[in-house]
Amino acid sequence: MILNLTGKKAQIACGLLCCCSMAYAQSNDNSEVVLLHTGWEFSQAGTELWRTAEVPGTVHQDLIHHKLLPSPFYGMNEQKIQWVENEDWEYRTSFTVTMEQLERDDAQLIFEGLDTYADVYLNGSLLLKSDNMFVGYSLPVKPQLRLGENLLHIYFHSPIRQTLPQYASNGFNYPADNDHHEKHLSVFSRKAPYSYGWDWGIRMVTSGIWRPVKIRFYDAASINDYHIKQLSLTEYSAELSNELEINNILPQSIQAEIRINYSFEKGEETVISRSVTLQPGLNSIHIPSEVLSPVRWMPNGWGKPALYDFSAQVVFDGKVVAEQSHRIGLRTVRLVNEKDADGESFYFEVNGIPMFAKGANYIPQDALLPSVTTERYQTLFRDIKEANMNVVRIWGGGTYEDDRFYDLADENGILVWQDFMFACTPYPSDPTFLKRVEEEACYNIRRLRNHPSLAMWCGNNEILEALKYWGYQKKYTPEIYQEMMSGYDKLFRELLPAKVKELDADRFYIHSSPYLANWGRPESWGIGDSHNWGVWYGQKPFESLDTDLPRFMSEFGFQSFPEMKTIATFAAPEDYQIESEVMNAHQKSSIGNALIRTYMERDYIVPEKFEDFVYVGLVLQGQGMRHGLEAHRRNRPYCMGTLYWQLNDSWPVVSWSSIDYYGNWKALHYQAKRAFAPIHINPIQRNDSLCVYLLSDRLDTLEKMTLEMKVIDFEGKKISKPMLLRSLSVPANTSQCVYRTKLDALLSSTKRPLSEELLHCFMLLTLKDKSGHVVDETVYFFAKTKELLLPETIISYKMNQTDGEGELTLLSPVLAKDVFIEVPLQGARFSDNFFDLLPGERKTILITSPQIKKGEELPLTVKHIRETYN
Repeated sequence: MILNLTGKKAQIACGLLCCCSMAYAQSNDNSEVVLLHTGWEFSQAGTELWRTAEVPGTVHQDLIHHKLLPSPFYGMNEQKIQWVENEDWEYRTSFTVTMEQLERDDAQLIFEGLDTYADVYLNGSLLLKSDNMFVGYSLPVKPQLRLGENLLHIYFHSPIRQTLPQYASNGFNYPADNDHHEKHLSVFSRKAPYSYGWDWGIRMVTSGIWRPVKIRFYDAASINDYHIKQLSLTEYSAELSNELEINNILPQSIQAEIRINYSFEKGEETVISRSVTLQPGLNSIHIPSEVLSPVRWMPNGWGKPALYDFSAQVVFDGKVVAEQSHRIGLRTVRLVNEKDADGESFYFEVNGIPMFAKGANYIPQDALLPSVTTERYQTLFRDIKEANMNVVRIWGGGTYEDDRFYDLADENGILVWQDFMFACTPYPSDPTFLKRVEEEACYNIRRLRNHPSLAMWCGNNEILEALKYWGYQKKYTPEIYQEMMSGYDKLFRELLPAKVKELDADRFYIHSSPYLANWGRPESWGIGDSHNWGVWYGQKPFESLDTDLPRFMSEFGFQSFPEMKTIATFAAPEDYQIESEVMNAHQKSSIGNALIRTYMERDYIVPEKFEDFVYVGLVLQGQGMRHGLEAHRRNRPYCMGTLYWQLNDSWPVVSWSSIDYYGNWKALHYQAKRAFAPIHINPIQRNDSLCVYLLSDRLDTLEKMTLEMKVIDFEGKKISKPMLLRSLSVPANTSQCVYRTKLDALLSSTKRPLSEELLHCFMLLTLKDKSGHVVDETVYFFAKTKELLLPETIISYKMNQTDGEGELTLLSPVLAKDVFIEVPLQGARFSDNFFDLLPGERKTILITSPQIKKGEELPLTVKHIRETYN
């Protein structure tokens, strides 16, 4: 398809390059950094019709900006954008270089990310033919620079057409079924796999300058790499090695001074200085340093994630000619993966203490990666921290994240499980492909290894499981299957572990996740980490999560629709049916929206209205997944982690996420916050008995706690005398059953039969400390929601508003179950939502959004389960 870029601007731009304004980045050394972010133009190759472009960006974003593509997320528009991936695209700009800049010793043109097959030309010279989205490039360009105007031109080859010859000569189609194209070309490119489609993702195969581009003018030397390697850590001292790779660009050796500066959270600075002789070319320098009485970096919930600021400077001829800085944390992290009486353990040990991992799997936040702003990153980590998480897994079908992600993980005490970018299919293993992977591994290991949040490396997501259990032996010839198995070993048992050992030896590496399990094969539960898709794909009930117990659950999930205000961004009212064409276009799972209804029928009365179905589906996802999260915590230390699938979305879609594309928390995120509370009450019914567990992730033992248990009917009447357990001790880092009783003993004073009484009441469990402060509170129901005899009620409410904030007070005379407050503001935050409003309880909810204005009525709806029955 040829795109006709017409109009006055295009005609003017056809023969001219507009000049790129030069933005200067702050630098503490003597170098000069010029950001090349403005003045760009793009064109479909072969047309010579040019339009303004955004850099960083993608061709899709530029086409959307110029209204040459429809909104990809709306309706069926995904089909209308597929032509873009088959075309080549060109980007160009110009910039001015002064005589002072030309007189510097050298200049580097730095690309932090090119997507993906890009030929880079500067003033007629071909500088680079890039072929890996996951690698940054630093190109020496002084010989190519000119005084005055300089022309930079980048030609992006279609990632589809570029790989068609590989496909044609391969002899078989790889089983990359998430690649939504009959020819599975994604495996041949080192490019974010999810952009080709996924079972939650739109297909949008992008091209463009997706990360910043800049020029650096400097003298004498540059620091290519600075690694602060922790050698030992005790309460008295941290022994470190400052390992630098310095490039002397001068033709002769030079005498330089290396300064290491460090301080604790920008406090008083310590300086170490060493004189060195730098030979021409690369020099490896190792300078020891010691931090006395180190303050340890601690994960969220265990203490403060203390950070130290380190910088290395090269001083030559009295000037700081190069500098690089990092924020580091002093801590030990070990993945304990050892044989034991139950099979093989799998858990994180942080600062010598076993840690139960609470978290989720993360996918890229957008189908158009440059759209992710710093504010979105900050909001995401606020969401992660508020949900009491301590681990996030960067899943292998996306991308190695932006530096901002890891900085925020460091600052918030969130450990990062880092996959290499391979997922759900075998990959090639020819020499060219392996070379690309080696460059990618080296680049990203060096880039990320200073982050204290980085806990481990994992070779891939589900590829070993796929090779063993997904039927490839029958689908392919023995020769092709053996080639796939051999390629697996080359990539994940040889190349990647060797690079981790060479460049980041102190971090653990596993070759695949799950470690062994195949969707819950019983023989595998006791070994390593597991992905349990018995719930959802296997259509097992949520209760199966009580017995299908792994040593570490690194994936399990259940889908829901996003709430109606998000659905309204991609669908019209006439599309509001679960099997409408538009809804199915925004449902990429192979078994689709009907399965949500199947599960709903098991536990809930299925509403007739679409809007109510969406709401009950959100409740279903939240309650069902909470059941699993609690089961995993309850069964520690056998199970030592639970990372649900998935945290977030890359577009507005029906998916397994707990936060939708616009940042709205689904019920699952509120339920995860409750299930992940540092101290949590977890009642569970087993046959005719009730057992109450207290779960603790705290590092201190709590003494003289009081647990109060009251059985109350739906109108607010206490059915039996409250039970008090006094002087309870809640040991650190434990799960313990503190109360057990027969249900008939619990309700022995009632006049109705037990089976009937259980449908009219709930238990309120409250844990208080010795000062009477409520530490945790849980509402427990004795039957499935559809069986409960819920009363009709109307919730009264009152709203007080100021700019940016609304205070909502709710009241119901009887129980209102699973209350959902909805406002038509994307990303509005609620202090609580999807909760049970107890009889006569006056509950106040804080709603925050910059769109809330004093004096302007905020439209809102308040739903509860019983009103969906009408």
